[in-house]
Amino acid sequence: MTERREELLRAAVEQIEARGVVAVRIADVASALGVSNALVLYHFSTKEKLVAAAFTHAAEEDLARLRKLLGRRTTALRRLRAAVRWYAPTGQAKGWRLWIEGWAAALREPALQSVTRDLDKQWKTALADVITEGVAAGEFRCPDPMGTALRLTALLDGLAVQLTSYAGAVPRARAQEWVDEALARELGLTRETLTAQEP
Repeated sequence: MTERREELLRAAVEQIEARGVVAVRIADVASALGVSNALVLYHFSTKEKLVAAAFTHAAEEDLARLRKLLGRRTTALRRLRAAVRWYAPTGQAKGWRLWIEGWAAALREPALQSVTRDLDKQWKTALADVITEGVAAGEFRCPDPMGTALRLTALLDGLAVQLTSYAGAVPRARAQEWVDEALARELGLTRETLTAQEP
């Protein structure tokens, strides 16, 4: 039962990325797996519940990856830089199209808004926690770890919209420079000191 639900959620995520939240149908998810619409509805009962569950599934995968990066046995600065580089739209994180779709749909769907808000809060808290660790260890200065986490994620999310929605609007290398510059500035470091730290 759980395995089938996982399959349905993975298919839903793929279909949302391909078609968008508004256009995706129960039939699209069922067809992708060669199952009946009734089976999808048995597990989720409505399209809205399927979409919210698909975003929760994607969020849990992203958070597991974030926790793995931040749980490494190395300096707070290296862990923070690895997490920011992975999350940045120039990095290896997948699914920016999915999250942009989710943010737009969350304006009208309370269940989806709850999922995206929770992911956002967990992400910012995890970054703020590792920044606090780095300050306590004397690795860098930062008087407001939560404010820094908010500013960094706002920059990353904004760049993701530009790079995903408007191909060529911002060169990827330049976007990565802006991310490095912002992180260094927030931590009271030079960009050279920051970039010398391999994730």
